[in-house]
Amino acid sequence: MKITIEPAEKIRGRIKVPGDKSISHRALLFSALTENNVEIEGLLKAEDTLSTQNCLAELGVEFKENGSKLLVKGKGLRGLEEPKDVLNAGNSGTTARLLAGLLAGQPFHSTLSGDSSLRGRPMQRVTEPLRLMGASINGRNNGCLLPLSIRGYDLLPINYALPVASAQVKSALLIAGLFSRGVSEIIDSYNTRDHTERALRYLGASINKPGKYHIRLEGPAKLYGERFRIPGDISAAAYFIVAAALAPQGELYIENVGINPTRTGILDVLIKMGAKVRILNEKEYNCEPAADLLIEGGRQLRGIEINGEMIPRLIDEIPILAVAALFAEGETIIRGAAELRIKESDRLKAMALELQKMGARVQELPDGLVIRGGAKLTGARCESHGDHRIAMALATAALFAEKESVISGAEVVRISFPGFFEVLSELST
Repeated sequence: MKITIEPAEKIRGRIKVPGDKSISHRALLFSALTENNVEIEGLLKAEDTLSTQNCLAELGVEFKENGSKLLVKGKGLRGLEEPKDVLNAGNSGTTARLLAGLLAGQPFHSTLSGDSSLRGRPMQRVTEPLRLMGASINGRNNGCLLPLSIRGYDLLPINYALPVASAQVKSALLIAGLFSRGVSEIIDSYNTRDHTERALRYLGASINKPGKYHIRLEGPAKLYGERFRIPGDISAAAYFIVAAALAPQGELYIENVGINPTRTGILDVLIKMGAKVRILNEKEYNCEPAADLLIEGGRQLRGIEINGEMIPRLIDEIPILAVAALFAEGETIIRGAAELRIKESDRLKAMALELQKMGARVQELPDGLVIRGGAKLTGARCESHGDHRIAMALATAALFAEKESVISGAEVVRISFPGFFEVLSELST
């Protein structure tokens, strides 16, 4: 699918964005493991979260739609069923890695796979520590790549320091820890997003954080909950936040967005660059903070350096921050983001290549980008590289080019934000 983006003079309106993708995956998975039924409100309905739901259904979990809400009939830790077919995680790395942790604790055999893109993404970061806990896992390249064949056992607790900044690895080990007999301890020196810890605390697991980077979970656990209310996804909102900040005029109000501190690096960086962003009406749902956001346009941004501890808090937003940097005074340098090379695409390479087509001055680094602001963007024919975040970032950049742009492969936004282009059009016309 190709989409044409026309230049815009203003961004104005009031919107809601879809439910947070990370929280949606976890709400589905942990609700399935409760001892009762759980209602989920605000669930993201997109291809990635549907992959998680379909895999859980193959494991015997029952779901019932109730208007905009979803009722999940909990099976407890030991109530899942051996799947009759291969579990298909689609394009979702979160589905694959979190399910690996879940399946490691089950007393049956299962096979986990995904689409061609996911089958090329690294899995040894999850399979190696799960093997240390006692799970039997085989797969391509000695278990480094999907498909994975998993035979669960009674798991041992683990004491493990994350070697990479990955909330998915941390979550997989915490999920496996629910089935172990003893205390698992995870050292997360990267301070990655903590949605799993918050969900488990909400559901009554014995989990605490005795130190800044130290997580302690006691298993086996019994989980109980009644309702997950999922706030809007700040990663989905990021494209509109940047668009509003870059627009010569306008004002954008975004309702009920998650502001988990491990995810708000995008707001901190934009404010540091000079954007006017206000956080209003703060609240909390199931241990997750949320608020409304007000963004005003007409501000001149300035280039900054983005690195170090900032990176895990905005890893998904680096493509759209690269767009913001195009219109900032001076130079923006992004370092420490090599993880972006093994996402749905090589996001560093893809953003450099596609923005250069539009006339941007972007230099690719081994672990980041150097963006020199001030170049006028021309319309161009761009490619999504099969990556939803690349497609949405390029569409945002195209709003501020001198002529229209065409993005091929735009249908990929269905992975996380099916109505993205409709919302973008409403705000920019």
